[in-house]
Amino acid sequence: MGQENLFQHPSRISDLVMAKRHGLEVTCQPHFDVIPVNFLHRENPFQAYVFLCKFEGKVGEREYSFRKCYARGCPHNLCPHVSQAVMIANRYLQRDYRKLRDAGIDVQERLFTLEEMLVKFDEHKETQDPTLTIDDYINIAKEGNKVSVNINLEYVPAVEHFANYDNSQTFLVVEFNVESLGRTHTLQRCFACYQTDKEAEQKPGQVQVANARLEELYRSFDEAGIEYEKRFFA
Repeated sequence: MGQENLFQHPSRISDLVMAKRHGLEVTCQPHFDVIPVNFLHRENPFQAYVFLCKFEGKVGEREYSFRKCYARGCPHNLCPHVSQAVMIANRYLQRDYRKLRDAGIDVQERLFTLEEMLVKFDEHKETQDPTLTIDDYINIAKEGNKVSVNINLEYVPAVEHFANYDNSQTFLVVEFNVESLGRTHTLQRCFACYQTDKEAEQKPGQVQVANARLEELYRSFDEAGIEYEKRFFA
């Protein structure tokens, strides 16, 4: 990606810093969110909550928006608890604020707060029905009920924190917004992942893995008569 395109469509903190150093006016405003993501740990599925910050603003006269993952939390011992995740996220967030500040970019230095994240954490638990999966909706459609699915794909970067080291992973996440039986239900599933610092060698193969899994799922959608539009990772 050329420098001009980076300036017009920044996707990283370093892109903003580079644009500022090349004399462009850069504004930046952070917004926080928490999204549930389904993972597999040694063949055991579990749901964790990824802590995201959306950075929005302008580079010159062009608006931009991108998201960055700072930590993940869950209520069991397969990853840091939500309270630990807040502290981890703030450490990395403060590092990025320093980069922006050192480049001369003004930013409102908000931090993740435990209270705010716990509220979002509880909201997700209340609004999501843990008993329904995408397979359940396939069966609901096979029973003659109308089911429509809107599909969104996203590369979600995350840092896995282990006892003696950190591991940066990028997850290929699919969000399904399902309408059925008079309700709208949002589910997210991870279809593959690769080590972030080995993107060049690992990403192409993992994209193939994710798309193969999606193709298999879409065949099930077709057999059940589910309304949807095919989307694949690129």
